[in-house]
Amino acid sequence: MSILASFMVPHPPLIVPEVGRGGEKQVETTIRSYEKVADEIAALSPETIIITSPHATLYSDYFHISPGKTAKGSFAGFRAPSVRFAEQYDEDLVDKISEIAYHESFPCGTMGEQDRELDHGTMVPLWFIRNKYKDGKIVRIGLSGLPLTDHYKLGTILARAVNTLNRRVVIVSSGDLSHKLQDYGPYGFAPEGPQYDERIMDVMGRAAFGELFDFDEAFCDKAAECGHRSFVIMAGAWDGKKVHATTYSHEDVTGVGYGICSFYPEEEETEKCDPDRQFLKIYLSQKEKDLSAARDASDIYVRLARLSLETYIRTGKKIRVPEDLFSLVAGNRSGNDSTPAAADAIDEIPDALLNTRAGAFVSIHKQGMLRGCIGTIGPTCKNLATEIATNAISASTRDPRFDPIREDELQWLEINVDVLGEAEDIDSIDQLDVKRYGVIVSTRDGRRGLLLPDLDGVDTPEEQVSIAMRKGGIQKHEKYFLQRFEVVRHI
Repeated sequence: MSILASFMVPHPPLIVPEVGRGGEKQVETTIRSYEKVADEIAALSPETIIITSPHATLYSDYFHISPGKTAKGSFAGFRAPSVRFAEQYDEDLVDKISEIAYHESFPCGTMGEQDRELDHGTMVPLWFIRNKYKDGKIVRIGLSGLPLTDHYKLGTILARAVNTLNRRVVIVSSGDLSHKLQDYGPYGFAPEGPQYDERIMDVMGRAAFGELFDFDEAFCDKAAECGHRSFVIMAGAWDGKKVHATTYSHEDVTGVGYGICSFYPEEEETEKCDPDRQFLKIYLSQKEKDLSAARDASDIYVRLARLSLETYIRTGKKIRVPEDLFSLVAGNRSGNDSTPAAADAIDEIPDALLNTRAGAFVSIHKQGMLRGCIGTIGPTCKNLATEIATNAISASTRDPRFDPIREDELQWLEINVDVLGEAEDIDSIDQLDVKRYGVIVSTRDGRRGLLLPDLDGVDTPEEQVSIAMRKGGIQKHEKYFLQRFEVVRHI
């Protein structure tokens, strides 16, 4: 086994004396733990230190590995220009990681560098390490907006690249915990803050890496966590391996959580693969079962949306309404989705689908993250069924925020359909209820933003209106008008 150990560490610049100027004394427990980590790394004498940092180059759909031979950085941005770094990159390891990713069509590599300077998420760990250990090259990797499962898979790719080159490697997973632990902290307090810190320290302290997938995106956002994806990458590097975890410390005195843990392979298990610790495989297997059950339980509105987008993605063709809708119902009734169109299935199709018109939104999620959402505020098609079928194609292939959904993603999609009621004018934000009503914000010149009701992470009417304004390109100082609407949500 070429990965010698891994470490979960925070990266507050104030912990560096030249930056903290005495302020670092308030986190002495974290400093002592960090020094222990540095001592252990020095004793391991790694050839390469892989550092995953939330503050390195970050893309929504790509993992960036810093390219080149060397990198420099300093804490000049934190009023300590005298603290400087000059590091060498392990180009061979970077190339091997990129090569494996390329052959697996995994979005990771050295393209799109934004800033050659080392970031503080990388430099804070290096400050402690270089005080004890001067040797070893580095590999610097940023996070992404991709699902946690992709971060874990990146960790498995790192392990394979390391093993292929037979490198002696230490992984440093850089990341603070919640930023909302104290009222006096720089980001204030949220109840999810201490809840996140308690959960993550428990999970990491037990090396129960499979539980990292259970952290809901909305929960993590409310906790304002920093390093979760970094920790998941590290966990992936240990896939199938038994590890010994040690918790060194946790502090929250600044209002931000700082946790430090170490992970070493069990000596007798270094060459074995433990199927009980292949957490990605276990998670995806259970997820596939859950999604299959959800598909079987979905109603005709969602089945119609799924049929439309799957047909278009696989064949490039649109379904026929109502013919394919009849087939869908008939096939469901007989347990065979390929059953030919049956005219007598019409009585099983809700009248509203074929004989009413309404706006509708189709929302698509993949592994807990939004993958596409497009809809119409009012009716644009001859009936609701066609509206849903059309918007399903748009949500899956034309949402400008995302790449078109690929055929290999179809089995992982969660779909819901919102049918919009008629919008009504309101005079005040006080007439909104985020659970019951969606909101439309509009201006006299035709700009308009809409937000559906009952969305994860949207807890107040103020948040709801603010997001709708951003979507419509409406500034706070502008004159705008509010409307509310109810929806019928189909899952």
